[in-house]
Amino acid sequence: MSIFKLPDLGEGLQEADIREWHVKVGDAVTVDQPLVAVETAKAVVEVPSPQTGVIKKLYGAVGDTMDVGKPLVEFEGEDSSFASTARIESERPAKDGIAPAQDTGGARSGAITDTGTVVGAMRSSNDVVAEQVTTVGSGGGGLKVIPAVRALAHRLNVDLTIVTPSGPDGMITAVDVQRVHKILTEIGPIEKLKGPRKAMSRAMSQARDEVMPTTVTEDAVLHAWTTPQDLTVRLIRAIVAGVKAQPALNAWYDQGEIGRRVLEKIHCGIAVDTADGLFVAVLQDVASRTPDSLRRGLQKMKEAVRARNVPAEELRGYTITLSNFGQFGGKYATPAILPPTVAIVAAGSLRDAVVPVNGQIVIAKILPLSVSFDHRCVTGGEATRFLAGLIADLELAE
Repeated sequence: MSIFKLPDLGEGLQEADIREWHVKVGDAVTVDQPLVAVETAKAVVEVPSPQTGVIKKLYGAVGDTMDVGKPLVEFEGEDSSFASTARIESERPAKDGIAPAQDTGGARSGAITDTGTVVGAMRSSNDVVAEQVTTVGSGGGGLKVIPAVRALAHRLNVDLTIVTPSGPDGMITAVDVQRVHKILTEIGPIEKLKGPRKAMSRAMSQARDEVMPTTVTEDAVLHAWTTPQDLTVRLIRAIVAGVKAQPALNAWYDQGEIGRRVLEKIHCGIAVDTADGLFVAVLQDVASRTPDSLRRGLQKMKEAVRARNVPAEELRGYTITLSNFGQFGGKYATPAILPPTVAIVAAGSLRDAVVPVNGQIVIAKILPLSVSFDHRCVTGGEATRFLAGLIADLELAE
């Protein structure tokens, strides 16, 4: 037999979810014929056949997550280019300390004999063994649990960190575990995050672990806007103005070196909300582009993201991020900063408000703005000067 493993999909991606099989067992395929569509954190990728042959086995069903380098398709017959992959079962490391079963004559016939023999001598004792209390979670505030209750939680597949203890001194009891297990059984199985949502979860964990986020907020008074304006394009233009006022927010932070790289070109990451999750696609060199060029770029980006065929190079390399979340609702936000960037601009919902303008009381459009920045390398003064430059540009008529 010859086994084709899930190939390296690039961009450092180590897994993919099976979205659709294009073949079935018994099908004859040719070289480069699409075998399966897999969904990564960034795109839907078609995996072609590496050889001509007949499909003997498909590894994984639609929805399964497959690791790069694991078996994907088995072909009938031998193929020299895949000879090394055929040994995957025999070379698989032991799981949980248990070696793979050896094929013996009895196993081949389907009969497995268990003599029930205990190897070694068994000792008896009247001593009472007290179970040692261990803790769940990190830090001094971890929840307390004895090994027997921990084993019960493992058997019932209950995460101890979501259990509220009722025992003395914050101890998790067996009753606590059983109560949570009953609740989880009633609400049904967990929905595993896949594709973009899994990528978002990992990115947010990285942001939590690596960034010191701080947010400043202010309102832009758009009284000078007497004609319809493209809000997203104006926000991008305003970001350029903000960076000119304070370049420190258009930068990448190097955690290992404890240093920053202030960047000359402004590549704006645009947060795009989809049913599959959040994407951040990049508009290159926004400072040198016209409003029409930005609008065409935004439209092309949104279409590509929603079709899941956005090129990989358009999902990386942004230097500062824009989230126009206000189109869905909300005033202010503390959006996450994705390393290595150091700042994100968030625009809330436009609203009418009574405000003073040039000594007069008027009703004007108000745009709430939030700028979150990494306080490890951006000062409060730099962030507020950037915000002031951003607002000054937005409040211009054109």
